[in-house]
Amino acid sequence: MLMFLFILIVLIILFFISVRVVNEYERGVIFFLGRFTGVRGPGLILLIPIFERMVKVTLRTITMEIPSQKIITKDNVSIDIAAVAYYNVVDAGKSVVAIEDVYKAINQISQTTVRNVIGQFELDQLLSQTAKINSQIKDVIDKHTEPWGVQVTAVEIKDITLPDNMQRAMAKEAEAERERRAKIVAAEGEFQAAAKLAEASDVISKHPIALQLRTLQTMAEISTEKNSTIIFPAQFMTTVQDVLKTVAKDSIKG
Repeated sequence: MLMFLFILIVLIILFFISVRVVNEYERGVIFFLGRFTGVRGPGLILLIPIFERMVKVTLRTITMEIPSQKIITKDNVSIDIAAVAYYNVVDAGKSVVAIEDVYKAINQISQTTVRNVIGQFELDQLLSQTAKINSQIKDVIDKHTEPWGVQVTAVEIKDITLPDNMQRAMAKEAEAERERRAKIVAAEGEFQAAAKLAEASDVISKHPIALQLRTLQTMAEISTEKNSTIIFPAQFMTTVQDVLKTVAKDSIKG
């Protein structure tokens, strides 16, 4: 009876030792006496005690911070760049068998790749072609991680820190560019105004009385806005009479 109870206790202990639960987003890499035998999961897994060992691997997308590092661009500008990479394990067996620490390895290869790729571009290209550079970095890292059973889904440059003197130089350049555009707009406005004035002068030259009518209209506007006393020169009154005669003739013809 004691022997049976002892065996029962041993079997229960062995059962709990051999039972493993693998979540939906995980896979279990199985080794039998140190030899890779396959991948199991998700769900309940029974291992042969002592002979089998399991290593869990997550298949979820992992967000990895690529620490800020100093990089010299192609035009010899020293900048600090920080990035972020997104990757996931697609082959759990390779991620355990092919490399010792896949997560540490990806972090190291990502830092090296960012430094090498950024060094091939000038600062202006880096600021204007960020999407292209992100894609190139992702492709390079993905080629290195493919034998490890890992797929890199995206790499994004999230922070670019420029030296203080470079920031001041870029601010001056941007200010000069805005002034240039403002002067061009002002010059275009002057040109259009001059063209319209030239057209108006052509019309007035064909009808001299039109200039006097315009003068009368201006005086009327001045008098309505402010209480002013307007003095008309004598010769101007003659011009007014001419205007009235012309208007009268036009009304008779009409």
